[in-house]
Amino acid sequence: MKIVLVVLALVPVIATALPLLRFDQWWIRVFDFPRGQIALAGIAIIVVYLYFWNPRSVTESVVLGLLVLAVVYQAIKMFPYTRLMPKQVLATESHMEGAHVRLLVANVLMGNRNAEAFLEIVRNYEPDLILTMETDHWWERALRPLEDEYPHTLKNPLDNTYGMLVHSRLALVDPEIRFILQDTIPSMHMQVVLSSGIRVYLHCVHPDPPNPDYATETTERDAEVLIIGREVDSRDKPTIVAGDFNDVAWSRTTKLFQKASGLLDPRVGRGMFNTFNARNPLLRWPLDHVFHSNHFKLVRIARGPAWGSDHFPIFIELSLESGAEAEQEEPDTSQSEEAQVDAKIEEGEQQKDE
Repeated sequence: MKIVLVVLALVPVIATALPLLRFDQWWIRVFDFPRGQIALAGIAIIVVYLYFWNPRSVTESVVLGLLVLAVVYQAIKMFPYTRLMPKQVLATESHMEGAHVRLLVANVLMGNRNAEAFLEIVRNYEPDLILTMETDHWWERALRPLEDEYPHTLKNPLDNTYGMLVHSRLALVDPEIRFILQDTIPSMHMQVVLSSGIRVYLHCVHPDPPNPDYATETTERDAEVLIIGREVDSRDKPTIVAGDFNDVAWSRTTKLFQKASGLLDPRVGRGMFNTFNARNPLLRWPLDHVFHSNHFKLVRIARGPAWGSDHFPIFIELSLESGAEAEQEEPDTSQSEEAQVDAKIEEGEQQKDE
């Protein structure tokens, strides 16, 4: 029995230690995702372990200590996404007309055909902008009714699960589809003209997930978001970056992206807003993100209902406010982190050329 417990205790320890290795193999990076599940499993094992633990056994004591450290580490990684943490994005007190922007982000799941349920979600939230991902040609046709109210569009439907559509009530300036590192994976970039006339930059992304079949390394996924992060940082304009990052909020790469871009995460101090997996309550984590510059404060953020996709939609309303930058400190990179960003981007571009 003790041998079984020791082996079980080492599973959360190993699952916690693997992501500390700076390797991009999918079977290492995938352990970035289930931190909550690893922590809960670790706590359950600790409870049973203490019942059988022999304090005189050095081996048992060392394993118990490692297990406790693993649980504490996981809790520290998730702590920013609890209400105990100070909010990174302040709540707005302004109701200035024309300064708000409402965005709905949804991975529709390409094989899902419940378009009417999604259209009902759109009607309920009444966003200004709608970003949908995994949209094939069927979904492009199914969402055409939106164009009566959302006449400004940018479309790239694909049958490879990386299709992307933008529907907007607001005018789009210089809309562009880019294939940053892979010619099968688009990203979308544009300026959105608010009703006040102010322009906001919007970047929409959906890179590869870590996967044993077609994305055995996360190098290109990481490099794509960091390239966009560098572009955002060089501009210092009101900016939103949204999409299914296929990475969790607390991963090293997402944190590097935030620091490289200087963008804020409105979930910090408010909750995780887990968007995947809508079909399995035991395996959920935040994959769909909306980051924004410190020119904005938050009006509202909400996770939408389950509706047929394996992702919940995420809705956010932001307020563009004069002086917000002085009240909200943007993340910044250290010298060593700048070197990490450079290295990640270089590795991704090298893989593109191979």
